[in-house]
Amino acid sequence: MTDDTKSDKDMHKSGWMIPTPENYSDEEEIGLSHLFINFKGRMSFTWILVLAETILLALIPLLIGFVIDDLLSGGLSQLLNLVLVMMALLCVAVIRRIYDTRTYSGIGVYLQARVENRNKELSVSALNARLGMSKELVEFLEQQVPMVLTSFVQVIAAIIILATFHIYLSIAALVCTLSMIAVYAAVHSRFFRLNGHLNEQTELQVGTLEIGKPSEIMKHFLRLRIWEIKISDTEAVLYGIIFAQVIAFLSFILWFGTALPDASTGSIFSIVNYSWTYVESSAVLPLTLQSLTRLREITNRINDYPTAREKARGREEELEQRISVLLPTQSSNNKEKE
Repeated sequence: MTDDTKSDKDMHKSGWMIPTPENYSDEEEIGLSHLFINFKGRMSFTWILVLAETILLALIPLLIGFVIDDLLSGGLSQLLNLVLVMMALLCVAVIRRIYDTRTYSGIGVYLQARVENRNKELSVSALNARLGMSKELVEFLEQQVPMVLTSFVQVIAAIIILATFHIYLSIAALVCTLSMIAVYAAVHSRFFRLNGHLNEQTELQVGTLEIGKPSEIMKHFLRLRIWEIKISDTEAVLYGIIFAQVIAFLSFILWFGTALPDASTGSIFSIVNYSWTYVESSAVLPLTLQSLTRLREITNRINDYPTAREKARGREEELEQRISVLLPTQSSNNKEKE
């Protein structure tokens, strides 16, 4: 038995044979939707596990309350329910992490092979940079999508529970969310442009290091620093405005919640608690939008090379035609002068 055969059998035994780029058309645009279409079964299962883990986590505070009441009355049944739920949470969490690693590492191998095949005529410096950028797509699917799903469940739950106290409370939460989206929309194009400049400079890194000139290397890192600072400054302004909106939202919640008829201390605490849960969960929204903006620039970049090459070839042909038209005219003009 050869080492290659043994390696293939080991991959099959683990149940995670990595798909090869030959299984898919290279004409397809590489992106998040492309990855989901080709791996929808595996990715959907990971997200189902995330939702199950989130729901079990959300049940624990409620069950702890039941356990306290039950223990004070001399019972143990609620404690058993809590232990069962926590054991189920432990099993789901372990299975999800084992499954996630195999799923997304396989997707990462496939994606990098596709990017290399699509951009293989680029310089080593640009290709290396694009391979590094493509990892961010898998990282988004593996790390941020579960966080978004968890936050989405918590936001929906908070809005529904706030509506049970008063509809204006849930309306205020929705208005806060829409205002966050509106603020981000105002800086979306700037984020896209700045990330484009940063990525362009990153593509020059290996080539600059190969040249080996200390002055050029220093200039390269200084340019990277400039774009990183501009992105960071834009983030600071964005999240400053969003935090101001959150302050206004919480101020309204506290004022309106205490003004409700028959508002007890417990109900006010619940309103504030779920409002804060909503704030923490909704804060994921601008982070996700910012990540999507960067990923959009990256997908445009890793898919653009063949198109750019065709455009360059078209410009060269057009230039040759113009030269061929101008040269005879110039030669005739020279003859007239003679």
